[in-house]
Amino acid sequence: MKLIIAVIKPFKLDEVREALGAIGVAGMTVTEVKGYGRQKGQTEIYRGAEYAVNMLPKVKLEIVASNELAAKVVETIQQAANTESIGDGKIFVLDVASVTRIRTGETDEAAL
Repeated sequence: MKLIIAVIKPFKLDEVREALGAIGVAGMTVTEVKGYGRQKGQTEIYRGAEYAVNMLPKVKLEIVASNELAAKVVETIQQAANTESIGDGKIFVLDVASVTRIRTGETDEAAL
């Protein structure tokens, strides 16, 4: 199993969620986060005053998928979240040793 962590632009969340649902992703965890990458923040103008925004709002998705589905999940997120501009985000894939469903005690892929 794989843990897929994606950090994307907030306005792309609904599009990504719908695309993942279409390929069979049953659930995900979503967290509002802030951060920066190569763009090092940006300059905003608010009420005529210019100021620097060092931490940009992002959305972090966490999805556990079977080894077979993981590559398709990554591809789907990449396509749905892409705006072809700087700051689109990143996708990380990690190995998962074990999963247990609290309610039933099911483990591993049965718990997904």
